[in-house]
Amino acid sequence: MRIHFVQHVSFETPGYLINWAKSRKYPVTFSKLFESNSFVQTNLFDVLVIMGGPMGVYEEQKHPWLKEEKSFIKKAIADNKKVLGICLGAQLVAEALGAKVYPHHQKEIGWWPIHKMNHPETQSLTSHLPEQFVTFHWHGDTFDLPYGSTQLFTSEACDQQGFIHGRNTAAIQFHLEATEILIKQMISHEREDLAYAPYIQTEQKINEETNSRVQLQEGYMTGFINNFLAY
Repeated sequence: MRIHFVQHVSFETPGYLINWAKSRKYPVTFSKLFESNSFVQTNLFDVLVIMGGPMGVYEEQKHPWLKEEKSFIKKAIADNKKVLGICLGAQLVAEALGAKVYPHHQKEIGWWPIHKMNHPETQSLTSHLPEQFVTFHWHGDTFDLPYGSTQLFTSEACDQQGFIHGRNTAAIQFHLEATEILIKQMISHEREDLAYAPYIQTEQKINEETNSRVQLQEGYMTGFINNFLAY
């Protein structure tokens, strides 16, 4: 199982997903868009994981590589690769499937609850997750549910938190992959986002909750990615 990651900025790494891939001896490759905007051929990987980043999917003039990345994602979906988008990656997948992506009226940053949507056809994908669980968020945009997709998650702050499209394409708006190191890096580079708002935690609160929650989240991520690959 060959895993290819698209990483948009140096500080938003695949986090725990690297440990997961190494533990299974899955070969890992990268498109690191902060170094080069080159993309590999889709026949060189089995699974595409698109990571987060502070940019918006609609900022093509500011980030010209976005246009090429969108074509790359569409090609991977068309070629029936397993495609998972996380945060910005989820928004890119949503747009690739024809949905609108736009700034949300609330930013959601920190450890906040997620509610699982129950559908008979997706039980095998999310059965390991509680009906409600707390996970890490850092996003200000949202998206419409793509046509033909099944919504998997929602939250109080943001309705669209994840979906499955067909058998091979999935998206999650939140950061199940976040490790303690990854969260510290995000805070260091995006501290200006930690303004006073209903769904933005303080840096101190984030750090306090990270200590008690990050290990449990690793189990959530492991279950979700394994179930997705088997789905």
